Amino acid sequence: MGYAEELITLEGEEPLASFGVITDVQYADIPDGVSFLGVPRYYRHSINVLQRAVKKWNKEKVDFVINFGDMVDGYCPKDQSLAAVKDIVNEFSLFNGPVYHLIGNHCLYNLPRDTLLPMLNIPPSDLHAYYDFSPVPEYRFVVLDGYDISAIGWPEDHPNAVKAVNFLWERNPNSDKNSPNGLLGRDRRFLMFNGAVGKDQLEWLDGVLQDATSLNQKVVICSHLPLDPNASSNEALLWNYNEVMDLIHRYDCVKVCLSGHDHKGGYSVDSHGVHHRILEAALECPPGTNAFGHIDLYPNGLLLSGTDRMETQEIIYSRC
Repeated sequence: MGYAEELITLEGEEPLASFGVITDVQYADIPDGVSFLGVPRYYRHSINVLQRAVKKWNKEKVDFVINFGDMVDGYCPKDQSLAAVKDIVNEFSLFNGPVYHLIGNHCLYNLPRDTLLPMLNIPPSDLHAYYDFSPVPEYRFVVLDGYDISAIGWPEDHPNAVKAVNFLWERNPNSDKNSPNGLLGRDRRFLMFNGAVGKDQLEWLDGVLQDATSLNQKVVICSHLPLDPNASSNEALLWNYNEVMDLIHRYDCVKVCLSGHDHKGGYSVDSHGVHHRILEAALECPPGTNAFGHIDLYPNGLLLSGTDRMETQEIIYSRC
């Protein structure tokens, strides 16, 4: 993929903070399989990737960890879902610091929000999974809930689920709403395993970005679903990525959008100079290999130091 550049711009500087990153562990105690594209998936091995990640983060003494979602796989037998989530949460608990979780579609295949969110210590907000935190005064991290409007995770009669089902029926003619057959270009994102950011969350995001601007903070957006089609496959995008990015582009404070979901990873810089980095999935690591990393934050950029299948990358902000 070749995201790495000559790592000289930030070299020698002292980072403001460091944090670990991992995504799409998708653990399940089942035999290995393949994706719908035929890519091998190592369901049992993925928990070993997480264990090695936690051990390394503790050794590196990073300040916190962000898990970008999909901690257990949708093929996990439903009678094992709760135990599997607990197993993964227990592995994260061995990290010597705060862990911030995002929810993904596979999380919601396994457990409803009212069970899942308390297990992940996601701040209670009417079962929504968006929140923000500021690990150092110079930075604000904004965690989006890409399944706010979703056909999965909510009770069937919940307004957000009803809205999502109607949305899909209008845009995807296939009986299987996870099939993109016949959909063209970016319309291929209108699949049940994706979702949208709702109106209330957009208003909240607007307020957070206003506040970050007033405090002269740089913002890192964290989303399980990618937000830029130039970094992501069409099938992995947030349904209303364009609406979210239109809002983000009103502010100069947002520097980077980090995400998972599109397992192969990706990178782009959009028309407003915002960097989009999709992280490579732990699930697709053959035994003995890894996909995790840690990120050093600097005033003018960040450095992702990846392990094995997670690409190392330096990002320098074009607007500081």
